[in-house]
Amino acid sequence: MLLALLCICAPAAQAAVSAEEAAKLKTTLTPTGAERQGNKSGSIPPWTGGDAASAHGSASSLEALAREKPLFSITPANLAEYSDKLPEGAKELFRRYPDYRMDVYPTHRSAALPPAVYENIFRNATRAHAAPAGLPYGVEGAAGGIPFPIPKNGLEVVWNHLLAYWGTAREVRISTYVASPGGTIELASTYDEVADFPFYYPGATPSSFDGYYFRTRHVGTAPPSKVGEGYLAWQPIDTAKYKFAAWRLLPGQHRVRRAPSLSYDIPDSDASGFQNLDEYYIFFGGPDRYDFKLLGKKEMYVPYNNNRLYRRAAKDAMRPTHANPDALRYELHRVWVVEGTLAQGKHHIAPRRRLYIDEDTWLAVYSDSWDEDGKLWKFGQGTMYTMPEVPAVILGSQFVYDFDLGGYVYGFVFDDGAYKVTAPHPASVFSPDALAAQSTR
Repeated sequence: MLLALLCICAPAAQAAVSAEEAAKLKTTLTPTGAERQGNKSGSIPPWTGGDAASAHGSASSLEALAREKPLFSITPANLAEYSDKLPEGAKELFRRYPDYRMDVYPTHRSAALPPAVYENIFRNATRAHAAPAGLPYGVEGAAGGIPFPIPKNGLEVVWNHLLAYWGTAREVRISTYVASPGGTIELASTYDEVADFPFYYPGATPSSFDGYYFRTRHVGTAPPSKVGEGYLAWQPIDTAKYKFAAWRLLPGQHRVRRAPSLSYDIPDSDASGFQNLDEYYIFFGGPDRYDFKLLGKKEMYVPYNNNRLYRRAAKDAMRPTHANPDALRYELHRVWVVEGTLAQGKHHIAPRRRLYIDEDTWLAVYSDSWDEDGKLWKFGQGTMYTMPEVPAVILGSQFVYDFDLGGYVYGFVFDDGAYKVTAPHPASVFSPDALAAQSTR
């Protein structure tokens, strides 16, 4: 049952909240807008600053998590007892696979952010608003923190996810593995990524960055057929004003060409067609193809504090039909539930989607997707990775299951410690010329 059923009676262009309401971010709500208090049973503790807040205590905190034992396990045999706290996709996995299991551990509200980000969130609460074309297309008046810590509608929650904090910049080698319908597990791609979040640059203001909140450059390193392939993608904070910008590197021609929008339901070539580009990070890119309705908030078992996953070899985290249950940790957390249905005049191969967004980080941890016939089609599951050095809890590797084709993809895979938080890169790093210079064939 939803803890708070909220009607989407407010218009999509919801205005910023009042100063009086924003003051709750310093009393009953956390600086990011979550509930400070735990739940009545005590199974969700109060937020006291986040385990990730102290880099000095990070090693011991993570070691303590690694020593914890599960409180219980959810299996097909006891699924009915816990089904109200699970997404539809997880329930489908239990129905299909007798060996599927979720080990549930004590809940730790690890999420923490730098003080400057908290200050920006507080400012955004009273200044962030819809872009001129409407909230489906963009946000204005925000920088350096999620824009809507006290959301009034589904689109505000989705924008909080899209603009959640990962740090200011990163460098990481990422791999994608595919488990075919026949159970064969293969490496689909490995690439080096450089990514910046200008929205979170030190001292960022709503007018200090050029309209693109995220820039990324990918260059393939494996398998041999992918070596030298690459692309640039710039994600706009107002898609009506700035549009999407993307370029692809064609290594055989040693040249870079402007690409169509790397977003929406375009198949992800790095995942052998098992996921679309807007299924990256559970949901990514422009939200304008859906009408998002805020269903409310509920308690759910979600993948959290999954640092041990990144100490495993990728294929050890996979089984032929689903993720290896031994590799994952689940905890009880509160999530916002948002459902998107196809907007009038828009097209998407998944006309209905439901997102489950963690209240402490504003990152989506699950997604359910239905096809045109109303049949459950895909299930996305993220994993939350605690990084005291940022500090933050970020959305790490993810699993996307295709219930129609069978099989699944394990993406955004990196080794423990391979995700390097860096200082912002020069703007030239994300230019077509810089991408062309990466050509190796």
